[in-house]
Amino acid sequence: MHLSSLQHVERLVGQYLEGMPTLKIVDIGSYDVNGSYRQFFDRPGWQYVGVDLTSGPNVDVTLASPYRLPFASYSIDVIVSGQAFEHIGFFWLTWLEMVRVLKPGGLIFLLAPSRGYEHRHPADCWRFYPDGYRALADYGCLALLQVSTDWEPHADDESAPWGDTVGVFQQPPLPWFARLRRRLMQRLRYWVTPGY
Repeated sequence: MHLSSLQHVERLVGQYLEGMPTLKIVDIGSYDVNGSYRQFFDRPGWQYVGVDLTSGPNVDVTLASPYRLPFASYSIDVIVSGQAFEHIGFFWLTWLEMVRVLKPGGLIFLLAPSRGYEHRHPADCWRFYPDGYRALADYGCLALLQVSTDWEPHADDESAPWGDTVGVFQQPPLPWFARLRRRLMQRLRYWVTPGY
């Protein structure tokens, strides 16, 4: 976990979550290779759950698949995922699961590189830009509250190559037709996704 990513999440917590008495937070891709976001969510009344495909440091729940989250629909207040989406083959399926479990009014903090060298854990598939996050917001029927990319290299040598793209998404209140659309999209993915 590079310094710029940690700084972004610390800023987002201060901007969007200050004063919230209780929160359930899920961190997707939480395995602590060289740092984690847990420190920013360690507050009374906040419950942090780290999830990843591999058991290890900072992993509370080990997933059988990156395309299924073991949480009830509309049960999570905040989802954070940093430096994980570039490693997920079908990231749009993981995205739909994140949307499914997010409460109305809930937030997703998504961080992914816009550039950088290949770093396979176990694969390195994607890079992301602001328009990609706008597309994700549309695909998930979420509001995109902010998006930016670190176009200029960060002063920290470990952070400089990555050019984080950072987005904040919010689950709107769900009218019946949005709930129906989501259910249909979730069912459709079972039919068209290999290995799901």
